[in-house]
Amino acid sequence: MLLVREKLEEQEHLTLAPYASYADCSRGRTHQEPESVHRTAFQKDRDRVIHTSAFRRLEYKTQVFVNYVGDYYRTRLTHTLEVAQVARSIARALGLNEDLAETVALAHDLGHPPFGHAGEASLNRLANSVGGFDHNKQSLRIVTQLEKRYPDFPGLNLTWETLEGIMKHETEYDLPDAHWESHQQASLEAQVVNIADELAYNAHDLDDGLRSGHVTPSQIYQVSLIRRLMNDLGLSPREFTNQQRYILIRELLGLMITDSITTTETRLVDAKIESVDDVRGASETLVGNSDALKQKLVELKEFLYEEFYFHYRLIRMTRKADHILERIFHAYRESPTMLPFGVQNQIEMLGLDRAITDYLAGMTDRFAGDEYRRLFDPHALT
Repeated sequence: MLLVREKLEEQEHLTLAPYASYADCSRGRTHQEPESVHRTAFQKDRDRVIHTSAFRRLEYKTQVFVNYVGDYYRTRLTHTLEVAQVARSIARALGLNEDLAETVALAHDLGHPPFGHAGEASLNRLANSVGGFDHNKQSLRIVTQLEKRYPDFPGLNLTWETLEGIMKHETEYDLPDAHWESHQQASLEAQVVNIADELAYNAHDLDDGLRSGHVTPSQIYQVSLIRRLMNDLGLSPREFTNQQRYILIRELLGLMITDSITTTETRLVDAKIESVDDVRGASETLVGNSDALKQKLVELKEFLYEEFYFHYRLIRMTRKADHILERIFHAYRESPTMLPFGVQNQIEMLGLDRAITDYLAGMTDRFAGDEYRRLFDPHALT
């Protein structure tokens, strides 16, 4: 049976919840263009995101560890894929549009600079003269301006719903754009990506912390949620193998996902949500974890902050990242002719500081390190 777009759209109306985002009800694209024969609008968005240069570069950008530290730690790309998997699982269970949730998840970190949140903090300070730097807004710039893949329009010409999901991405590390219809809630699919991002980094940063040895089984056993899980699973902090680590992280992630699904379903019923309009008009976010679990996750996050993110080795990497980006930024500023011709051509339109910031934000960890050596190591080839 051949499934054309109209058939796929019809299936959405038959199988998804009434408060899901239907592809054929999208607010559309900024630039008029024909839709695909065999893909819905959100599926087309997803494919366009995956084929961007910005998406490919995520493979070599920091999640917690700088890319070259080891082959087994999360990168910004593997984190993005894990967020997409969690988002699809939650969206599927709630009867939401998996394609939209996946698309927003795949696009939510496109604007991240090299060296993770340390790099973002550095660029925000360095780009102060042009309004600073925020990776949510940079993601929007990438998909609406910086990716130049089509002759008839700049960017990817994504649907309004995908752009909304990018700009309303909100976690402990991410602030939504206050100018993007702040009087309304985001779609449930966008809200699902928000919680999926948090759940993914809670579980997987803990996994990377254990794998690296920056935190130990005895340390994490002091966290009440982890202690309860380990006791339930019969895991001992004194005899903790790699296989047991896999079991612990898998069960932790499953617990958080199940809690978010059941909690969200209860909120939808209690708030009498029956349409997308009801979702947008709700007084509060509808997707999330229960109060009981949120309290336990606060303790877990505080543990990760104190024992992992602020481990002296990661602090050293943070300082290196700031030093690298600052020196490169000022070198370009003092001698713009050192910039590639394509970047120089952007200066007249964007201004020097914004052109430099866009260029630096697009760099991978490895490229930024190599560029630093090219600029400042007298023995490196330029």
